[in-house]
Amino acid sequence: MKAPAWLWPGPSGPAVATVFQRLLALVFLAAWISLGVQIRLLIGPRGLVPLESLLDALSSERLPWYAFPTLLRWEALASDGALLGGTLVGVALALVALAGCRPRLCFAVSTVLYLSYVVACRDFLAFQWDNLLLECGFLAVFLPARGPAPLAHLLFRLVLFKLYFESGIAKWQSGLHDWHDGSAMTYYYETAPLPTALAWTAHNLPAWWHHLESRATLVLELVVPLGIFGPRRVRLGVAAALTLFQIVNMATANYGFFCHLAVALHVFLLDDGDVERLAARLPRWDGPLPLPQRLRALSRYLAPAGVAVWVALSVLGAAVAFGPRGPWLRHVQAIRERTQPLRLVNTYHLFASITRERVEPQFEVDSGSGWRPLHLRHKPGDPHRRPDFVAPHQPRVDFQLWFHGLSFRQGRPLYVTMLLERLCSDPAAVAPLFRDAPPRARAVRIAYYQYTFTTRAEHRARGAYWNRTLLDATDPVPCDR
Repeated sequence: MKAPAWLWPGPSGPAVATVFQRLLALVFLAAWISLGVQIRLLIGPRGLVPLESLLDALSSERLPWYAFPTLLRWEALASDGALLGGTLVGVALALVALAGCRPRLCFAVSTVLYLSYVVACRDFLAFQWDNLLLECGFLAVFLPARGPAPLAHLLFRLVLFKLYFESGIAKWQSGLHDWHDGSAMTYYYETAPLPTALAWTAHNLPAWWHHLESRATLVLELVVPLGIFGPRRVRLGVAAALTLFQIVNMATANYGFFCHLAVALHVFLLDDGDVERLAARLPRWDGPLPLPQRLRALSRYLAPAGVAVWVALSVLGAAVAFGPRGPWLRHVQAIRERTQPLRLVNTYHLFASITRERVEPQFEVDSGSGWRPLHLRHKPGDPHRRPDFVAPHQPRVDFQLWFHGLSFRQGRPLYVTMLLERLCSDPAAVAPLFRDAPPRARAVRIAYYQYTFTTRAEHRARGAYWNRTLLDATDPVPCDR
């Protein structure tokens, strides 16, 4: 019995591929520009976690390439100029792909280069959307825009399904059961790492609405994605629902380029006929020269094999993340340990459970006249300061400090210790983090405040968006002069 035509993504062809290539190029462009403006601060010689220190530590271990897959393995590439230059190469590749010139080659090089920075930056680029960009960039190498490629289009639908459905499973399995009882969204807007101005408005909506949102999110991630493999009209409905979902995410929180990349993947829910007008207006290019006939024939056999390997690794990853524990796990883990450093086949579990408190570290300096707070550019800081919109840029230090605030009683990570040291010895190196340039200090410390959104009545009375309570402060760190 022949399968229905809509089960195979035949009508999703060159027009869909062309639109996606342009959108992916824009996401890569945003990712590279965002990284470029802060790479020296992150891992440059005067940065918070200098790359050369990591390379020194690894020099004696002789790690194989797959265990530390980065082009930045040589100290000559750890300088400010080389690190910034690499991001400029990424920007150039994104612009060339955006113009429609050899996009698959551009995505191949850009993916290898971005992986190099992800590995070198460690925790600063360890987010699931960084992995998603790498996975999409890798698969885009096999996505032609001059002819049908049903296997490639099917893979992107599977990535889209994996992104939402696995996140739904993670929420369903949350130990807090906060998505089941409806409480998750009563905390979400207030405790998101970098909320936007609209998060305060959303947080102050009625409790019954938040309970409805929580349960609706489970439906959006566990039920709606099943329609990704449905007929055209069903897929159009899925595209509309999931795109609206991401628009709400963009409006209320800053998650770098994640929401934009998710929306780009929604293009694969469309048929060529749905995007024909849009594709006709996009810049066009003649594309690469045709492959020799033998290579074309070879690709017919390699493509199904590649799809099978990708699906198998995705299933293994999901089994490790969501399956029951057992003796079988160590065998699967051995396979995952070999493939995971490349970050080309990933598991997604976004917002499995929602944090119920917001603790913000505030850096303070004493220049001889008492403690003066230093407000980070994109953190709450002054309670009267309205949260801002910054995506698709992701201020990596501001974002990472959210995690430190949640676990500050367990000690300071290296980058926080280095930030204190830089405030003492080299304040100009970390000045881009703060709204006002740090002065020369006699001592530095960190104060930890618990933040909660104000109510509408409190906002009308005081004009503040936040309430805050001092929880603790570190001992002063004296600065050697």
